[in-house]
Amino acid sequence: MRDLERRYRQLLRAYPASYRRTRSAEIVGTYLDLAGPDRHWPSILDVADVLAGGVRERLRAVGAADLIPGLHLAAVLSYITATALAGFWTAAEVVTTSGKWGSPAFGAFATTGIVIWACWLLAAVVHVLAPAPWARIAIGLALLLTAAVVPVAALFDLPRPYMFVLLPQAALGLLALAIPSHTARRHRLIPLATAPAAALIAVGALSGKSAWFYRFSYGAAILPEAGAVLLLTAMLAAAVLSLRGDARGLWALLVLLTPVGLLALHPLTENIAPVVGAGHADFRVITGTAAAIFILGGMTLAAALAIRARSSATAGLPAFSVHDRCPTCGK
Repeated sequence: MRDLERRYRQLLRAYPASYRRTRSAEIVGTYLDLAGPDRHWPSILDVADVLAGGVRERLRAVGAADLIPGLHLAAVLSYITATALAGFWTAAEVVTTSGKWGSPAFGAFATTGIVIWACWLLAAVVHVLAPAPWARIAIGLALLLTAAVVPVAALFDLPRPYMFVLLPQAALGLLALAIPSHTARRHRLIPLATAPAAALIAVGALSGKSAWFYRFSYGAAILPEAGAVLLLTAMLAAAVLSLRGDARGLWALLVLLTPVGLLALHPLTENIAPVVGAGHADFRVITGTAAAIFILGGMTLAAALAIRARSSATAGLPAFSVHDRCPTCGK
């Protein structure tokens, strides 16, 4: 057996055993036909494709195939929120001043966050003009910059956005990577259209204010409000879709609980800090609270999947049919 074939077969462990028994030879043969003669390892795109197909089939096996459309819906709502926040923070970086006590600045801007927010807005433009893979690359770049600003700012002693601003932005961006591949251009315009509206709100609220006020006081207020809007929107979508017998809205709501919790990170940490004996919401408290939000969100989603699996088993629904189309080759 060729090394490449063996490695593709190892990747197929992402699929349920019943699916591998009926489809493994077909899937591996398809990938081998498309691979170059000198290749010894699966490409990154092939790895991602196999893993994604495995997740889809495992969800189908427990009767939760509608989680994937729900994830796509959550990704769209997350991306709209992330782009709107980027528009708000971009304007805030420009219109705030150094203030009475000369708060630190990054050139003409309040913080190094201007680089991050500009990249998020650029990703929204790419999402409108280019195919989905390019949009995901742009979102990935924005995510990398969002993470890199923390060590870079610390290394060069530069002002940066606070962690309770960066963490929810990163969580929204991670979900945004699941945006649907095929979306009408008028729908792809929605995230970009929210940015100017959010920027106008920032201009009206923050013009002439100190950068300290932008970075802390107003940032602490706007994020929980954005989380409340996102939660209410997800709840409304879940209610409307449920009336049609469509569960994807409920899955989207469950997926969005984690970024909604992170958008409320500042008030949560302010209340948790005294409980754990901290004088204020320091880095330890913020990261610990964020980890707890991720864990609780994951446990809630896992519990929902377990309930769905039990319901499907009780109803006697088949986990897999050999007559279904292969998600990899379409046959």
